[in-house]
Formats: sequence, C-alpha cells, structure tokens
Amino acid sequence: MKRLKLVMIGNGMAGVRTLEELLKIAPDLYDITVFGAEPHPNYNRILLSPVLAGEQTFDDIVLNDLAWYAEHGIELRLGRKVLEIDRIRRQVIADDGSRAAYDRLLIATGSRPFMLPIPGNTLDGVIGYRDIADTRLMLDSATRHRRAVVIGGGLLGLEAAHGLKLRGMDVSVVHNGATLLERQLDERAGRLLQAALEHRGLHFALGKQTSELVGNAAGRISAVRFSDGGSLAADLVVMAAGIRPNIELAQRAGLPCARGILVDDTLQSFDPRIYAVGECVSHRGVAYGLVAPLFEQARVCASHLAMQGYRRYLGSLTSTKLKVTGIELFSAGDFAGGPGTQSITLDDPTTGSYRKLVLKNDVLVGACLYGDTADGAWYLQLIREGRNVAAIRDLLMFGEAAAAGQAPTVTDEPLLLQGAA
Repeated sequence: MKRLKLVMIGNGMAGVRTLEELLKIAPDLYDITVFGAEPHPNYNRILLSPVLAGEQTFDDIVLNDLAWYAEHGIELRLGRKVLEIDRIRRQVIADDGSRAAYDRLLIATGSRPFMLPIPGNTLDGVIGYRDIADTRLMLDSATRHRRAVVIGGGLLGLEAAHGLKLRGMDVSVVHNGATLLERQLDERAGRLLQAALEHRGLHFALGKQTSELVGNAAGRISAVRFSDGGSLAADLVVMAAGIRPNIELAQRAGLPCARGILVDDTLQSFDPRIYAVGECVSHRGVAYGLVAPLFEQARVCASHLAMQGYRRYLGSLTSTKLKVTGIELFSAGDFAGGPGTQSITLDDPTTGSYRKLVLKNDVLVGACLYGDTADGAWYLQLIREGRNVAAIRDLLMFGEAAAAGQAPTVTDEPLLLQGAA
C-alpha cells in the first residue's frame, strides 16, 4: 500500500513525542516530513535551566539526534519556518519557498515568551527565555556584563535567575505579585522559597510593576523603571512573564483559535486532516505549558494519526516542581483551598519543611509541599483517584509510609494546624 504523507510543523518535545508514539504502532503508514524553525534536532527544553546553571551541556539535552530521524526515514528540514498552510491543495510553504504536500498535518508550533509591551522592550540586552539561542545569549552576557534583571517570579524566571547567579552575575528578580510562584505555592511556601533564594544571593523586588526599560547611548539596556518611580540598574533583562501560543500560522489558514488552536478530545482541529499538540493548543478552554500534559496529548494524537483512534484526551491534572538544585517544592490540585474545603498544615521551622494538604468531603483535592517532597507523587495519585481518605486522614500528613502502617518520623515540635476554608 502506498504510504500517506504526514507533515509536522515544529520540531519540539510534544511533536516529536507524537512521532515516537506513532512509529511504535504504525511505523509504515506515513512518509514523514518535519519542519523545524530552529537549526537543532529535538532537545529537552525543560533542561535549558541546568545548561544555563552549568550543570549540563547543550549536547546533554538532545533527545533525538540527527541519526534518529534518518533511522526512521524522516525528512528533517531544519532552520525552515513554515509561512503558509494551503488547506485546499494540502501543502505547506516554508520561508525558503520549499513546499511539502500532506495527507495529514500535525501542527506543533509551541509558544514564545511574552514580551511586556512597554517602552524599551526592543533594546539590545532585552531577551526572552525560551530556546537554545536565548540561553546562549544569556551565557554570553554573563561573560561580559555584571547586572541582570529577570522580570517574572514564576518557575522559568526563578530558574533563569538562579542560573545567571551561578554564572557570576548580580541578579534581581522583579515580580508584580506579593510572593513568588503564587500560582504554584501558597504564601507560606512562597516566603520560604524567597528566603532560600536570598540565601543564595538573589535579590527580589516584589509587588513591582515594570513601566519602562531605559537604554544607554549605545542602545543597550541600562535600567528598569517601575510605576512607583523606583528603578534598578541592568545590563541584561530577561523577560519571563509568561508565554503566548504560536497560533498565527493556524489563524492565517482559517483554523479556529482562542488561547490556542482549538482541538477536540482526539487533538483534531476544525479541519479533519489537521491535528495539533503542545503549547499551541487550546483543549476545553485550557492551554498547557507543562510537559506531562503535552506527552499525554501526544499519545492520544498518535493513536488517531495511526487510524487506531480509541483514545480520548480529557485534560490533565498538573503538578509543579522547580529545577533549582537543593530546593525541593511540589504542588498539585487546589492547594489554595476553596469553599467547603479543609486545610491541614505541617510547618517545621527546624528543618524548613512545610506541608499543606487540602481536603473536601474526605477526599484529597490539593497539596503544597516545600522542603520534603518525597510523598509528592503519592499525593498526586490520591488527588487523581479522588478516593475517600477518611481511614488514613490522621496519618495523611506524614506520608505514604505512615499511611501504610509505618510510624511517622517527625521532629520534636512541628506545628500541625487544621482549619476550614
């Protein structure tokens, strides 16, 4: 049987994982062509932070080298950005004028950093943090400049700040929230994290709204100004204030988009020949930026591309970890606690360990851990299962081993509090 043509736009983690899953179940179904805007094979974008920190190299984070594509007969077109999808002729057109016909198209264009729309955001030395090119710019800046400002106190911003500090820069983190990682941690855990990072030499400007980036005579960033009149000197500014899905190509092709390319539970777009996965996707009103949901999407999408479509993607329950060596944190579910929930908190100042569990009707619905996160996976499993934990409620805080009948190990005087939300 003549092979069908599959074209993939984007060469990132979600898209290539979809190909890996597809090749497992239908290795001979398609002739595959991949367009990648970057000049690199597929790499682990999550590990850019350890590369910046000097803990790994660029070669260490390659997931699928060039030999992998060749081994599977995949035509890889690197450094080629697709500019147009012709849905009538079923072709894609790249920026070099080359074309590729498809029977099925997979869009995996990912996302880009959100650059604050403020004066000075195009100055030399103002960058986002998303790919190998950004990381190399940061490494180069660390050898030639001293003062860095990271805008954004989320996961990516803190990892960037930590890496730049290890590279010898004087680093300040600007965040408009009152605490760090407010979407992933409660206030207490956020304060503990801030104290740990300050101990490592980072500086923080919290509750600040960046209003302007100021340049010097040479056109390079020299200062960050705030709406309250304050400022910080800067030779490098890293924007880590969120991401935006790359949906413009899909929009030009007439595919419905909202916060991403709209897909159903099979990861199929409005056009039945076109699928989409990853950070460019909006599924049931949610766009995911963490790798676990994207890999779940990949498995489902691959089964349908293989024409063995029995799987459905129903959304993901996500959890959070920070990639800073020596700092352990974990959160999942409704860790803030809404109406009708009860929170149990264990705060041990001796070890710096903090746990908060949120229950509703004897079901664990959220967890926030700082310091000791060994039971994070178990708590996540309980949240996903939604099972009644009344029988182990009194031992739940002390982890899986305690709940299984082993004695809990705690310090002399931890603070254990219970309260209704």
